[in-house]
Amino acid sequence: MTQEAVTTQPFVMNTAFWTATIIFLLAYAVIVTEKIHKTIVAIFGAGLMLVFKILEQHEAFHLEEFGVDWNVIFLLISMMVIINIMRPTGVFEYIAIKSAKWGKGEPFRILVIFAIVTAVLSAFLDNVTTVLLIVPVTILIADALEVDAMPYLISCALASNIGGTATLIGDPPNIMIASKAQLNFMDFIYHLTPVIIITMVFYIFAIKLIWGKKLKTREELKKRIMAMNENEAIKDPVMLKKSLAVLVVVLTGFVFHGVLHFQPATIALFGAGLLLLLSKTHEPHHILAEVEWPTIFFFIGLFIVIGGVVKVGLIKWMSIQVLELTQGNLFATSMVVMWFSAFASAFIDNIPYVATMNPLIIDMAKQLWPNVSGIQLLHHPDLMPIWWSLALGACLGGNGTAIGASATVIVVGMSEKLGRRISFGKFMLYGMPIMIMTIVISTFYVWLRYYVFKI
Repeated sequence: MTQEAVTTQPFVMNTAFWTATIIFLLAYAVIVTEKIHKTIVAIFGAGLMLVFKILEQHEAFHLEEFGVDWNVIFLLISMMVIINIMRPTGVFEYIAIKSAKWGKGEPFRILVIFAIVTAVLSAFLDNVTTVLLIVPVTILIADALEVDAMPYLISCALASNIGGTATLIGDPPNIMIASKAQLNFMDFIYHLTPVIIITMVFYIFAIKLIWGKKLKTREELKKRIMAMNENEAIKDPVMLKKSLAVLVVVLTGFVFHGVLHFQPATIALFGAGLLLLLSKTHEPHHILAEVEWPTIFFFIGLFIVIGGVVKVGLIKWMSIQVLELTQGNLFATSMVVMWFSAFASAFIDNIPYVATMNPLIIDMAKQLWPNVSGIQLLHHPDLMPIWWSLALGACLGGNGTAIGASATVIVVGMSEKLGRRISFGKFMLYGMPIMIMTIVISTFYVWLRYYVFKI
């Protein structure tokens, strides 16, 4: 059966439909409660989809329509390997100490610089990796200044999700959207980076209002920061040079991957292999062991669960409901997608949410333009604002609560482990207003750019 035939067949609410729907809803419910680790839930859910023959094994592992998106999987693994090799060089500690010295030891100025550095790193390294590297150093600087670390930690989490929205590789939902919609690195730069720069300006004003007057320290503590030697943080300058050279090659490859006709995963995998070779590590076990394998297997299981409900027609039914709600008005559809995505992603991890929404948007497009297919359908001019609305809503919505995005979950978890517990309510007190502000900015951006000026 061809992919065209599979995707256009009418769905029937039969036993397979209800079995797949129940597995999907139960998996989501358990993930939200956090009673069982989400990776276990995703893998077990995927196993059920295969055991009940909702999906055949070849469909789960080999069909792009229903199965695991290997482009996403290998892009994530490869970038994690690159960062794991870079981490021991001390480059990230160097950046943090240098940033604190740029702030002249002033607590709020350091907060702003850390937010900007976190956002920029999150755009080009991915936000999960960035917060893993920044949080310990953030606490070190806060302790040196004898100020409350909580504003720095929350600001780090929020800035990582804002910055990660700007590029294809910055946030896992963007990687998933890019792969499914066949968008390249420069598409994200052109369409999302401008609004993220604007958003960061507003974000800095917002944190000034929230924490500007609360962060004070003594002069002798400022001098302690200025006395730190960032050069001592660099442990392996030779490996650092090699790592930065490979990272430049990889990022350049991402920018030109459309021209080169390589998928991002191919470029990242090449970079990871090259850096492993240059590192001259005889036993790569420790580097590979530090890959976030629970996250990788969460993605794999999730893709199979979502593939099951796509095959039985649940996603088709949902897309019809969205079109009926908006009566085919594409501006209304993009606004519904953005705002619903924001609030859904605040309370449901944005990765499974986007995995559900991707096929829904594609199916919705098929309802609207039944005579168009392939890349012409995915890149239909009237569909593009909906893709960007999904990216903005899902990525920025993750700031709403402590469980909304992988980066925020990691910040809260690391903070607790380091003795700086941030409660769910405390994070939401700061995160939800920031999230709403960024979505309002995004709403005006999408409306003006795509529906008023149409550029």
